[in-house]
Amino acid sequence: MKNKFLFLGLIFIVLNLSDLKSQWAWDFGGGVGVSNYLGDIGGKDKTRRDFVYDMKLSKTKFNVGAFARYKWMPNVSIKAAFDFIRVEGDDKLTTNPARHYRNLNFRNNLYCLSLTGEWFFYEDPDLGNTYRYRNSFRSYLFAGISGFYHNPQGLYQGQWINLRPLQTEGVVYSPISMAIPMGLGFYFTFQKKHRIGFEATYWKTFTDYIDDISGNYPSTPPKDNLAKAMSLRTPELGPQALLDNPGVYLSHNWGQKRGDKSHKDAVLTMSLTYSYVIRGKSSFYRSKFSWFGKKSKRRVRKIRAKF
Repeated sequence: MKNKFLFLGLIFIVLNLSDLKSQWAWDFGGGVGVSNYLGDIGGKDKTRRDFVYDMKLSKTKFNVGAFARYKWMPNVSIKAAFDFIRVEGDDKLTTNPARHYRNLNFRNNLYCLSLTGEWFFYEDPDLGNTYRYRNSFRSYLFAGISGFYHNPQGLYQGQWINLRPLQTEGVVYSPISMAIPMGLGFYFTFQKKHRIGFEATYWKTFTDYIDDISGNYPSTPPKDNLAKAMSLRTPELGPQALLDNPGVYLSHNWGQKRGDKSHKDAVLTMSLTYSYVIRGKSSFYRSKFSWFGKKSKRRVRKIRAKF
């Protein structure tokens, strides 16, 4: 909870930056795209690997979001964003025997609040060389901090079951965690107001339980029948699986290895974005006009007659 309130406080500070020092400083918009998960489920014939090597394209899902961006300096912007990210994984898709016989699956919805800084390393302020500077292009690198809520679920007998309350590894973990979103993006600005862009984001999380898999099976079977069934799912493969590969089958048992706790989970998203640029009031405008757009009353200096 402490991390959650700290993050919300940072969002509040950014959204309440009161002094617009230049015009066209704010833009508001959203995005939609695809998402995938990097964790203990996935891969081909090998065990857990970093980055995109364990990603399963067949489990690509979606993400949607909204954001507010403020141009802090000529080459630096600050962005506050909310993203909804869906991720899924299934051991049935891997050819690694140990993972395949583990027979676990999951889906998870991540609700993310993020604060990132964008550094623009390339800019063309006048696309087409029209000398009107109404259309432009910018590309940037970004990184920041994110807090997110998540609730992994497993598919069992045709129903999605919440896994965190079952403590399938005998471990209590929080539904709230932190992540570092980082990546690159670009956008085109048309008529100074409309921005269409693209972002690729790598979310490095501080939890290993996005998929509800991390360490070992509980040393003793859970007393709750549903928790027991969702923790050790190898028996669902049937007796033929035991005959086909008894060594791997029997390695999935109480107290044995269930996941790889030496690596945290991660998420990869790619999004198309649109935003609308708000024209701010310059310091000259604010000095001459009131908040309601009417010209302020100017003090008339009285000249005293000399006779």
